[in-house]
Amino acid sequence: MDRSVLEGDPHAVLEAMAIAGYAIGADEGYIYVRAEYPIAVARLQIAIKQAHEYGLLGKDIFGTGFNFDIKLRLGAGAFVCGEETALLTSIEGNRGEPRPRPPFPAVKGLFGQPTIINNVETFANVAQIILNGAKWFASMGTEKSKGTKIFALGGKITHTGLVEIPMGTTLRTIIEEIGGGCPNGKKFKAVQTGGPSGGCIPASLIDTPVDYDTLTAMGCMMGSGGMIVMDEDNCMVDIAKFFLGFIVDESCGKCTPCRIGTRRMLDILTRITEGKGQDGDIERLEELANTIKATALCGLGQTAPNPVLATIKFFRDEYEAHIYEKRCPAGHCKALARYTIDPEKCKGCSACSRKCPVNAISGVVKSPFVIDQDKCIKCGTCLDTCKFGAISKK
Repeated sequence: MDRSVLEGDPHAVLEAMAIAGYAIGADEGYIYVRAEYPIAVARLQIAIKQAHEYGLLGKDIFGTGFNFDIKLRLGAGAFVCGEETALLTSIEGNRGEPRPRPPFPAVKGLFGQPTIINNVETFANVAQIILNGAKWFASMGTEKSKGTKIFALGGKITHTGLVEIPMGTTLRTIIEEIGGGCPNGKKFKAVQTGGPSGGCIPASLIDTPVDYDTLTAMGCMMGSGGMIVMDEDNCMVDIAKFFLGFIVDESCGKCTPCRIGTRRMLDILTRITEGKGQDGDIERLEELANTIKATALCGLGQTAPNPVLATIKFFRDEYEAHIYEKRCPAGHCKALARYTIDPEKCKGCSACSRKCPVNAISGVVKSPFVIDQDKCIKCGTCLDTCKFGAISKK
């Protein structure tokens, strides 16, 4: 979302930063942007040059005696640098690791100077609020969450892309009306909000209004505005493992709770999805998650367990099925999958048997075939081969 703003209207951000600098008495601003966004970087460079030419940046702006300039700093795409103190450390030329707080950046921030930090979307609203008034902005949204919010709608949804909606809009409106629902007639199952550190909201709560307080109360968060839709074919245990795996890879490793705790949680989730779950694993995950939330150094570590806690809260039955029944209800986890042939539908064509790489399917032509579960490697070749819908994955 921020990249689109920087590419489409960089001057809105530059103007807002100059206003912010004037308001707090700062004469220097920095835009920290991923080097993987070359178009955004190029257009920011052009916009900064234009702003200088028009006298909107530089010395004695509009003859007021106010000096303000903006510099670009390119990041290497580290997720942890979304945390404000890690971002400051990276701008200073050091490894992107968070700092203990206090002191807070407003007291001692970039290069030891008082610093305010805002994201691109916040700055992009500033000029419009000044032009149209605070009451105009507050007329949109809810009592405690004013204005609009941009979401990156993706996943199992018909219409993907960026959507801007007033705060308080329900998930149903976003997913069904704006997004067009799940494709191929699949049932909506859950939506992940707030990015990798967010939480999953189940289909039963599709009428939930999207605002800061409501999401936080549910154990989720707004985050940067990611919204990933999942359908009935998604395994929620595997989803939790996927997001936690990302967190483990992106952890800076500075504090023990995040470095060790998230890795231990990932090990347990991996074991569960491989059919090796043990009694007490759910409780162990909850204990680890709550410990990490309470003791991690920065926001990344403190929110890292959210996907696990949310999926346990709303989809505990799937965890229990994996652990106690050695079954994946969504049929997604390969180690727990079971391919079977319906004798009523099987035509005995032998196509599946001929394609099976481990000869796990046997039978007589024109008679129902069977799958030897001990030999089956769950590759799914038989399912793809059968033209009569006789093979199912459970």
